[in-house]
Amino acid sequence: MPRYQPKILIVDDNDLMRTLLRGMLRGEEYHVVGEARNGLQGVEAVQKLTPDIVCLDVMMPEMDGLEALQVMKQAKPDLVVVMITGNPSVENVQESIQGGAAGFIVKPFNTAKVLDTLSRAWSTAVAAKAAADQLPPAAAAE
Repeated sequence: MPRYQPKILIVDDNDLMRTLLRGMLRGEEYHVVGEARNGLQGVEAVQKLTPDIVCLDVMMPEMDGLEALQVMKQAKPDLVVVMITGNPSVENVQESIQGGAAGFIVKPFNTAKVLDTLSRAWSTAVAAKAAADQLPPAAAAE
């Protein structure tokens, strides 16, 4: 039986960054289901495409990544979001983590860094879901 390939949505206003990420993920254990150029399009794409993982740029027009992160996590709390930024300020990192981001990729990045970050974020989410599924309903509500 083939292994499940998590569905990935790439949200970045830079065409080259989206192309680079798509290229890095092609042939790996992920399936890129779509791309978006800004946070607003990203939020819509999450609703339509139901990805498992979103690679989300922090700085974008119309709706930045931090705003989009909040909207996405409200709509889909189990969504794994990995933030991407060229400016890893303490504020951006803290706000991303508080908003529910599962990881951070700093530009410029390489394939190994991207795949490692995605693998860790996905593994953590799968393990957390498995643990939650093992709890009796009363214990999960506590």
